[in-house]
Amino acid sequence: MHIGRHYPLKDVFFWTLRETLVFVVIGFTPPALAAVGMPLPHLPWPPVALVGVAVAFVTGFKGNAAYNRLWEARQIWGGIVNASRSWSNLVHGFVAEEDAETKRLLLLRHFAWLTALRFQLREPRAWEGMELPHNRAYQEAHFHIPERSEDVLHALAPYLSDAELDRVRPLKNRAQHVIALQGQTLRELASRGLTEHRHVEMERCLALLFDLQGRCERIKNFPYPRQYATMNLIFVWLLIALLPFATHTQLSDLGGPLVWLTVPTTVLIAWLFHTMDKISDSSENPFEGGANDTPISTMSRAIEIDLREMAQTRGLDGLGAIPGPLPAEHSIQV
Repeated sequence: MHIGRHYPLKDVFFWTLRETLVFVVIGFTPPALAAVGMPLPHLPWPPVALVGVAVAFVTGFKGNAAYNRLWEARQIWGGIVNASRSWSNLVHGFVAEEDAETKRLLLLRHFAWLTALRFQLREPRAWEGMELPHNRAYQEAHFHIPERSEDVLHALAPYLSDAELDRVRPLKNRAQHVIALQGQTLRELASRGLTEHRHVEMERCLALLFDLQGRCERIKNFPYPRQYATMNLIFVWLLIALLPFATHTQLSDLGGPLVWLTVPTTVLIAWLFHTMDKISDSSENPFEGGANDTPISTMSRAIEIDLREMAQTRGLDGLGAIPGPLPAEHSIQV
């Protein structure tokens, strides 16, 4: 997530450079062909303008849907922040003061759940775009994703015992099974005297965490419908292909060198439509690790800091040093 006032124009330039060069070639084609005497189709402007209006509506619909997915992801992780604080408060308030080891276990496992969840949400999907050349180049130049450079089992090791790590090692949905371990510990506490009311309240919090994880998985595993994405891409490039011929038809009536204004006019209009579509693409998968995504790594670290500080103020030792927040790189939180 970019946290600056705006993206530098240099970044925007390089992010759209590949397509802009294609637009220059497309815009250059009609006047160049006309200059060598090749006949060109006479394409009036009104039909192309109608196509442009249709593309604007479809692109606007896609942008709105992509923003809704991004905003929902941020709301879900806001819920995870609140549920995590509630879980910590329940652990400190409901588990017996003399049972410090169980408190540490429940809190460390929660950190493990956050870690497993963010690693699962960073796993690539076929419809995501982080491997596209422009996105990969921008990421390599400006920021890095922790989950791409660290092994998930290595990241889980500080929070789980060797037996627990062996249990989740072969599993696909490790986050789910970490919560299951939490439920198992609650049942053991109930057999040792945890009252029914306290047991139910803590189970409700685990159920809420399950629900929030499921919401994340729904966004992660269900893409923006491919039929809309495909047709929008076709419509945008159809407009871009028609633009230079319609523009050349209009400018050729003026005669002389003015026909070469076809090139900048085509580039400008094509850049506007395509960039709006590209912005939607960069927002529709909010967990893939792009510069505009929900910063789940940063938020996970912030939750861990909050819970460790709460444990420290409650006199609970043994959780280790409080880590520092993840710094933003080039005004981008990951």
